[in-house]
Amino acid sequence: MQNQPSPDHQHADLIIKAGWIAPVAPETGALADHALVVRGDTIVDLLPTPLADQKWRADEVVELGNHLLIPGLVNAHTHAAMNLFRGLADDLPLMTWLEQHIWPAEGQWMSEAFVRDGTRLAAAEMIRSGTTCFADMYFFPETTARVAMEAGLRAVLFSPILDFPTPMGAGPDDYLRLATEAADNWRHEPRVTIGFGPHAPYTVSDGPLEKVLTLAEELDAPVMMHVHETAGEIHQAVEASGERPLTRLKQLGLLNPR
Repeated sequence: MQNQPSPDHQHADLIIKAGWIAPVAPETGALADHALVVRGDTIVDLLPTPLADQKWRADEVVELGNHLLIPGLVNAHTHAAMNLFRGLADDLPLMTWLEQHIWPAEGQWMSEAFVRDGTRLAAAEMIRSGTTCFADMYFFPETTARVAMEAGLRAVLFSPILDFPTPMGAGPDDYLRLATEAADNWRHEPRVTIGFGPHAPYTVSDGPLEKVLTLAEELDAPVMMHVHETAGEIHQAVEASGERPLTRLKQLGLLNPR
């Protein structure tokens, strides 16, 4: 039974009491019989449950006596809305899968409504699995941002850059404009970060990549790119230019902390 609050108790919005809590830091392993104290959107205390009863009172107390409470999981690379294509043309070489199946399907079906519905499904699946933050590279990132906010997730969204037209844009200049507009529109939202997502070395030429580097530096924006995914990608690049894709990106200045 929870101790009755005294005038000396500090007020919180939520206390979660768990059989075990695994913090990110310090790396001490799971803490037995501990409580997590939340005020607003901030964890303000982590302490043994008996001490929490003496120190804190809260509007809501959750008892998880037989549970392990862990930090939210992070999915570091997604195309969330593509779960609507789940199972389409499985077990094929990458370029066959892209050129003969995925890109034609996207050309036929891709829209903001597709991204909205697919990302909503993905958000439900992520929440159910304990994922609270995801990095996504896909069309219409502002639609994904709105769904992430609706779902209560944190998102780092990389606006696609390609050399060719898609349902989202006509070409590199169009994609770069859309990316910078999205970054500007969401710069004050702490749960959403907008970055640049040049698709891959074989789909983005040097000129747009140089512009990505300049804009990322100016906006302090991150960059995500598919690189060295397959042996075929590397062999094709070496045959065409004598350089591996990572070598080319290094020469362009794109191998940096962003």
